[in-house]
Amino acid sequence: MSRSLAAARTPVGPTAELVLTGDLARPARLTVSDLLAWPQHPAEVAFECTTSGVQRHRFTGPLLHDVLVDAGPVFDTARRKDRLRFLIAVRGADGHHVLLSWAEIDPDFGRAPVLLAVTFDGAPLERVGSQLVVPQDRCGARYISGIETIRVDGGYSAWT
Repeated sequence: MSRSLAAARTPVGPTAELVLTGDLARPARLTVSDLLAWPQHPAEVAFECTTSGVQRHRFTGPLLHDVLVDAGPVFDTARRKDRLRFLIAVRGADGHHVLLSWAEIDPDFGRAPVLLAVTFDGAPLERVGSQLVVPQDRCGARYISGIETIRVDGGYSAWT
């Protein structure tokens, strides 16, 4: 994580882009500049890293929930519980990936203030790409640097 974030301070190379895909009415390709169109939220976080101890950082960015709602998840809004079957897979440029549930970020359920960060300790992330920030996590393992893809999936098979 620290190697990718250190690169954020070096403004060289093309602008990074993330792809919103899956069960969405409006899939999209977004840059950090695009993410600035949503309301920005600050997060001062502290998390424990197994290799370097406690890390303290400041991030700003839109809520993941706001960005995904704008992309039009294809759940049935008339059926409140329909959205609970949706999963969100996030993959970074380094291959790191995590899975979140829609209920985790939905204001009617978990209301977790998960961010798609556009700044890290005041530095813009335009070159390395947005970062997933999960402020409530004690461990930084779900902080994904250089997000390449966010896939929303509500179509997996139920258990039999």
